[in-house]
Amino acid sequence: MKVPIAVSARHAHLSSTTVRELFGAGYELRVRKWLSQTGQFSAEETVSLIGPRGRLDHVRLMGPPREHDQVELSQSDERLLGISAPLRVSGDLARTPGLQVSGPAGSVTLQSGVITARRHIHMSPAEAQQLGLRDGQSVSVNVDSNGRDLTFGDVIVRVAPDFRLELHLDTDEANAAAVTDGDYAELVTTQAAAASIT
Repeated sequence: MKVPIAVSARHAHLSSTTVRELFGAGYELRVRKWLSQTGQFSAEETVSLIGPRGRLDHVRLMGPPREHDQVELSQSDERLLGISAPLRVSGDLARTPGLQVSGPAGSVTLQSGVITARRHIHMSPAEAQQLGLRDGQSVSVNVDSNGRDLTFGDVIVRVAPDFRLELHLDTDEANAAAVTDGDYAELVTTQAAAASIT
């Protein structure tokens, strides 16, 4: 089974409250590009992230706003900022570090919400049934990239009705395998099922 790859650069999912603190009262994110996952978009707006040792500017916001603030960084980003974030599935924000986020109308200090996203595959229930997989299961994928071939293990399966088949890697992982958006990985094995993720 060939799975399309999407490379996730550093980005932030913010709550409506935080967006308005950064951009002004009543502000709404503007769609820059609709993503392959239904209803999700990259926004026109960017912010600056400020950590103990450094700063990252022009960090893209994603929409629509979420209930809880979440910032997704690669480990290279974290070293630059001076932050050590845990490897987590999106939405698992307990006991995570925070940082300062700066926008054109103000700054907010997040007390938590910074993670390194676990590599994962989005798929619909029909696709999961076809492949014999379930939400929360761990699989492996093989990347053939002409000289930098890699097998990624511990890839978490995420299943939801509005998901489309797609493997998400962060920039560190993509660079290690010399892949870009639109390349393909091959689903090669299923490993022991993990606890379901909600």
